[in-house]
Amino acid sequence: MTRHPEQRVGIFVDVQNMYHSAKNLYNCRVNFKNILEEAVAERKLVLAIAYVIKSQSKEELSFFDALDKQGFKVKMKGLQIFPGGAKKADWDVGIAMDAIKHSSKTDVTVIVSGDGDFVPLIEYLQMLGQEVEVMAFGESTSHLIIERADDFTDLSKNKRKFLLKTK
Repeated sequence: MTRHPEQRVGIFVDVQNMYHSAKNLYNCRVNFKNILEEAVAERKLVLAIAYVIKSQSKEELSFFDALDKQGFKVKMKGLQIFPGGAKKADWDVGIAMDAIKHSSKTDVTVIVSGDGDFVPLIEYLQMLGQEVEVMAFGESTSHLIIERADDFTDLSKNKRKFLLKTK
């Protein structure tokens, strides 16, 4: 796929998906600053949104603040806890709606998530004429999303750049 400086880019980051992938695969944290830089790839950044789940821990506020300082608009949603104790935290529909809503202002949509639930979104955006790029850790990424995306960046191939050691 050819990238050129005139392309307008929208970046949508499924923070929970990336956090859990990095933690479970490598016991590390994600370097979102470097992901943003790689996703933009010297093109025109229109927007970058990081979707986070708020749980009440103190350190998450400084993390959300860091995302904001790195250039992300941070969208927060509370953790849902059901009567049986089950927990649900997911931004899939919100990410899809924002990507569609902003598609008229962008040429390229970058989805930072390995979640196969985004396949219909990718196909729809491509139907609208968007190029869709996906960035995620290859080992925890749906094969379907890799197949459907116009370009896939496997963050596992450059761990030094995209991971941070846990404190």
